[in-house]
Amino acid sequence: MIKSMTGYGRAVQELHGRNITVEVKSVNHRYFDCTVKTSRMFSFLEDPVKKAAQGAVSRGKMDIYVSVDDSHSDDVQVVFNEHIFEAYLHSMKDMAEKYGLRDDVSVSSLGRYPEVFSIEKREADADEIRQDVLAVLEAALAEYTAMRAREGERMYEDISSRGKYIGEMVSGIAARAPEVVAEYRERITQRIREILDGVQPDEGRLLTEAALFADRTAIDEELVRLGSHLSQLEDMLQDTVPVGRKLDFLVQELNRETNTIGSKANDLTITRTVVDIKAEIEKIREQVQNIE
Repeated sequence: MIKSMTGYGRAVQELHGRNITVEVKSVNHRYFDCTVKTSRMFSFLEDPVKKAAQGAVSRGKMDIYVSVDDSHSDDVQVVFNEHIFEAYLHSMKDMAEKYGLRDDVSVSSLGRYPEVFSIEKREADADEIRQDVLAVLEAALAEYTAMRAREGERMYEDISSRGKYIGEMVSGIAARAPEVVAEYRERITQRIREILDGVQPDEGRLLTEAALFADRTAIDEELVRLGSHLSQLEDMLQDTVPVGRKLDFLVQELNRETNTIGSKANDLTITRTVVDIKAEIEKIREQVQNIE
């Protein structure tokens, strides 16, 4: 079944002490174009995320936002700076002896001084982060794909119903076409009779004129091709692979055959029907622009 190129998906998970958020959204585009946005610290994620996304989407303008909050992870550690601590301790003891002060130095008091304790971050495991982000991305892509499939189902129903309606109008044109030739023959016979003042016209000449008119206005081939295109349209809509580009070409062919019928028919009723068909084809074309 067809899928829309427009979609959105979001997933949030906590893995290995990191809060990971991935958002995926896309709009229609002729080709596949993916942009990954994340902090400079995690720029190494861009290529693997793009590759994973390309495996799920064939075309569309996709934006992926990756957020990794590792402020609560085990990568943070408190470091005791022993040399600085001893320097503070000796200086305080010397000060107490020199000035006769009470020596009330304690761990809690020394621990408040700058750089006695420092917070450091252990080097993060890039491979672990990449695997975790790709796992969250997979969940976001699942929601994103489901949304595209739901939109695709609505598009299928709309396009399919319009295709069937066009088919009904094509059948109406096919039924009307023979009547156009018969009416033309009747008109030309009546006109010749008026000119000849009631004299019976040459039947052979009338047949020749009617045959020439029928040849000029023949639309049988166009009607057959139009019917074939409509059948292909329904088949493509039910295909399991991306068919957006094929549908775009098929819509152009539908429009071309319809224009040819309108230019050749030489009949007001058929011309009006052609206008209605072109209006439906245009609505289908607008939908097809957003199909993957």
